[in-house]
Amino acid sequence: MSEANEANEARAGERLLELEGVTKSFGDEVVVEVLHGIDLTLERGELAALIGPSGSGKSTLLNLLGLLDRATAGTLRLLGRDVATLDDAALTALRGESLGFIFQFHHLIPALSVVENVMMPAAAVNGGFTASMRPKAEALLEAVGIGERADSWPRELSGGMQQRVAVARALMNDPPLVLADEPTGNLDTETSDQVFELLQRFNAESGTGFLIVTHDPDLAGRCDRVLQLVDGRLVADGPPDEVL
Repeated sequence: MSEANEANEARAGERLLELEGVTKSFGDEVVVEVLHGIDLTLERGELAALIGPSGSGKSTLLNLLGLLDRATAGTLRLLGRDVATLDDAALTALRGESLGFIFQFHHLIPALSVVENVMMPAAAVNGGFTASMRPKAEALLEAVGIGERADSWPRELSGGMQQRVAVARALMNDPPLVLADEPTGNLDTETSDQVFELLQRFNAESGTGFLIVTHDPDLAGRCDRVLQLVDGRLVADGPPDEVL
């Protein structure tokens, strides 16, 4: 067994995310509850898909998991820390250290080079760019297959290449969990497969956990675990062949 696999097995079973009775409501005079008592545990190294129809609450749940919003009630723990006890500065620090994000649209910064876009999460945590960040960013670009484009501008890359940059950026701070919101939704079938295979490879080789929001049943079926959200309730959670 390789050292990487041994490390991944050692991490398995560690609680990464825990949600207990989490609800989320919006509105003041008229209150609408969007999430209803979500119970969920994610362990390190899992490759999980979150599925559900439009309006089921997937984006709301993802915002809570990404520490971009706070739950109305219930408990959410990230790496054992109850996020309700943290102020905004502490939440920002925990987000930067623990989470990576990939979106349907890559959201690269046009005024920065490709390698500078990859370095952005580290720059955000450390208060600016430093020369020591570049080797790590270049290594990630090599890992996603576009190392030779480090000094290009985002506009010079194809959509698939830009999404590869977004994958590298999400991994810059070695987060234990990456939240991916329709990461292949804006790509053609072949490029979608290539991007998803990258996520699978980083999951297998480094033990990075991924929670992937998707409308694509084929992509969800290639994950280890599928979570199904309907009308703000988690109605199914298990292997793809049981849920899909």
